[in-house]
Amino acid sequence: MAEYWLISAPGDKTPQQTYTNLKSRMTGLTPVFSLQLPELKVGTLDTLVGLSDDLGKLDGFVERHISTLRQLNYFKDRVRENLLANGQDLSNFVTKFQWDTAKYPTKQSLRNLTEIISKQITQIEHDLKSKASAYNAIRGTLASLERKATGSLLTRNLGDLVKKEDFVLDSEYLTTQLVVVPKALTSEWERVYWKITDMVVPESSKQVYEDNDHGLYTVTLFKKVVDEFKLHARDKKFLVREFVYDEQALEAGKNEITKLESDKKKQFGPLVRWLRVNFSDSFIAWIHVKIWFARELPGYVTTAIKEDMQEDKGYVGHMLSTS
Repeated sequence: MAEYWLISAPGDKTPQQTYTNLKSRMTGLTPVFSLQLPELKVGTLDTLVGLSDDLGKLDGFVERHISTLRQLNYFKDRVRENLLANGQDLSNFVTKFQWDTAKYPTKQSLRNLTEIISKQITQIEHDLKSKASAYNAIRGTLASLERKATGSLLTRNLGDLVKKEDFVLDSEYLTTQLVVVPKALTSEWERVYWKITDMVVPESSKQVYEDNDHGLYTVTLFKKVVDEFKLHARDKKFLVREFVYDEQALEAGKNEITKLESDKKKQFGPLVRWLRVNFSDSFIAWIHVKIWFARELPGYVTTAIKEDMQEDKGYVGHMLSTS
């Protein structure tokens, strides 16, 4: 989006005359846009001075909120489609701004309008935290499970790499362990695995998977020597992974990933639509704050102070494009 300056210019006899004079002075320098604004209930000087600080804080609050919405990952892939105001691109909305009297009635005082926008943005912030937290929890859990399903054999989930026939199951005395062996030590493993401790079944080891750095091997031994085997295997740089072959648990893990993927997809569309609507509402609110801040307060307060509230010469809002 282009950069714009909001200015409050001393008024001539009519707003159109002010616009014409300013535009002629800026010819060849920058486009000038006239802001068609209704008369607002500005109140007393004391009220305006107090509002100046409140509006400055509200301006900063809404701007930070909009920045947060813009930077969300859900928006980044389709920024032009999502970052709209009333269905218009932001530059078009700003340069053709019209006061939304339905949302921000001109019969309301500036104090009330400030409170309306503050409550509106605060509620959007609250809802955003709730919705984003729910979606990010699903996304985080899914990402964690997906990381465990890939990567190094030292850390990844092994359930997808093995089959039932790789294991001795339902034995009172025997168990099958999974061992991660560095590729550089493959020959060493095949030579010594059955001698690492007593009670290891000879010729029981086979490779079931390999990646760039390691191989995954099975080995069958007596249950009573498992701890001793793990200890001596580690001394030889062989890592025995904690793994119990349980078909029900493995199936449940696959179902969990499928469910999380489905839940993520179901939540993503509504979340992006909610963000699109509320970015639009937030941006519109922010531009209202910017424009009435630029038009009403600097001009009116300055005039009121100089003339002791006896006469308001009038200030007219305009917008300059600096790009």
